[in-house]
Amino acid sequence: MRPPRRKPAAERAGAASGVAATRGERDARGPRGRRGTASEAAAQSQKLQKVLAQAGLGSRRAMETWIEAGRVKVNGKIAGIGTRVLSGDRLEVDGRALRVAGDTQAARVLIYHKPEGEIVTRDDPQGRETVFSRLPRLRGARWLSIGRLDVSTSGLLLFTTSGALANSMMHPRFAVEREYAARVFGRLSPEQMTQLLEGVALEDGEARCDQLADEGGEGSNHWYRLVMSEGRNRVVRRLFEAVGFTVSRLVRVRFGCISLPPRLKRGQLEELTPAEVKQLLEWLERSANAARQPPRRKPTAAQTG
Repeated sequence: MRPPRRKPAAERAGAASGVAATRGERDARGPRGRRGTASEAAAQSQKLQKVLAQAGLGSRRAMETWIEAGRVKVNGKIAGIGTRVLSGDRLEVDGRALRVAGDTQAARVLIYHKPEGEIVTRDDPQGRETVFSRLPRLRGARWLSIGRLDVSTSGLLLFTTSGALANSMMHPRFAVEREYAARVFGRLSPEQMTQLLEGVALEDGEARCDQLADEGGEGSNHWYRLVMSEGRNRVVRRLFEAVGFTVSRLVRVRFGCISLPPRLKRGQLEELTPAEVKQLLEWLERSANAARQPPRRKPTAAQTG
């Protein structure tokens, strides 16, 4: 049997004098009491408002308001704006427990074929059916929707337990593609298609299709396949309205590298396997790295001469 480890002299003196470990010293300890550096603890901790926002409770600004109002406790104590938390800390919001997910916790991702008529919100004052009512229940975690679809739009809707993954998919800086099938009454002229590709001025700024293809149709109805790199509210419908067309049916068929499986009927869902989630995270990392790269400069005449 190995003899018990003898504490350093300074540590023995502290214990003998009854000096308790400070909060910073406790935070610097690693797994199973292993003592790490303060810098290691700081690197592992996260801002409280960020953790609450990633849990789907609201924006960071809204979470700061909650914290200032004393609605949030960390390890039994009322938190402040500067509070940082680690995986394993006990959080309470209005007296209800909320687990802090660690970075190593495996993210879960659901694919859902949203039917028309459902809204993407947790509670609706009008009593309409919400997409969250169909999702499997979780313990110690929360489903977050990756973007939204309006009540009249069907198709691919993604959910995850990872706030970081959701933010990466939705952040405008990464310009993750969304692909749609849109049915309109009538047929776009070549000039109108060019206008949608080059950009249309909307009330909240210019928008454009990255890709637009004529998919044909029957009678007066015509289908178009389009790709966009943003997810503003009703942006596809508003784009077509700007050139004089009304979208009578809109289906999202792809979000990033995930396509709506043909076998998945409306109202059905399936969960990605751990291997598929890993592939998604790797794809997001590559996309993030590409977004960080500065645009390549065109060679000058001297360089090409």
